[in-house]
Amino acid sequence: MRAITISTGDIILSAELDESGTAQKIWEALPVVGRVNTWGEEIYFEIPVIMEQAPDARAEAEVGELGYWPTGHAFCIFFGRTPASVDEKPRAISPVNIFGKIDDGAKTLKDVTDGQEIRITKA
Repeated sequence: MRAITISTGDIILSAELDESGTAQKIWEALPVVGRVNTWGEEIYFEIPVIMEQAPDARAEAEVGELGYWPTGHAFCIFFGRTPASVDEKPRAISPVNIFGKIDDGAKTLKDVTDGQEIRITKA
């Protein structure tokens, strides 16, 4: 597994990428810097990766999971309920390619605001 660092404001989180093709493409694009968009308890931002939806893409996510949203070419971080949630679990607006997970502390992202800079780097 490959380790990455997610940093925004005073928040620094560690995450692991899985062995998927999506994870590989994102790894190759690092480092990336973006501006946060929030949607409920989800952060997303456009990255320079263009991929199709994976066969195992899904809208349902777990807290701390990382997803790639093919429609918006976006890196997504799920840390709680979104407007599409049907229970306490995160749910994307449409299927995302899940490619990794934050090790611990995903809920700290509740303090992040729209427009804030976010940086993803290889650890």
